[in-house]
Amino acid sequence: MQSTAVTPEQYFDELPAERKEAMLKLREVIKANLPEGFEEVVAYGMIGYVVPYTLYPKGYHCKPKQPLPFINLASQKNFIALYHMGLYANPKLHEWFTSEYPNYSKAKLDMGKACIRFKKPEHIPYDLLAQLLAKMTPQDWITIYESYLK
Repeated sequence: MQSTAVTPEQYFDELPAERKEAMLKLREVIKANLPEGFEEVVAYGMIGYVVPYTLYPKGYHCKPKQPLPFINLASQKNFIALYHMGLYANPKLHEWFTSEYPNYSKAKLDMGKACIRFKKPEHIPYDLLAQLLAKMTPQDWITIYESYLK
């Protein structure tokens, strides 16, 4: 379910009622805990949090006309998805998150490489996500990202 919204507000306005509250709460948690410097955009039909050109003028190596992506938030057909590239790129962060998850949610962790899927909004561990979001600054992400480009 890729959105055609062009602004974050339009994206959230178009959400189905049963997802809207959880998605807005996730947005609040992201904005309150993500270190300063990331910017909210609509990218890839989702809400994105990127490293803007002012901090990383090279942009995304696959598409240099786009800023460096970091986190995406999406309402998919059967779940809410949080894509956190730092979890995929940083094994220590991934290990921390997967070991802490059972302490914050009774639901089994449903996770791909960078994608955390929440089939039921009531299973979203907002407190754990707040901690995760605070752990990586734009500069931390740039450093990790560039280490993979070499």
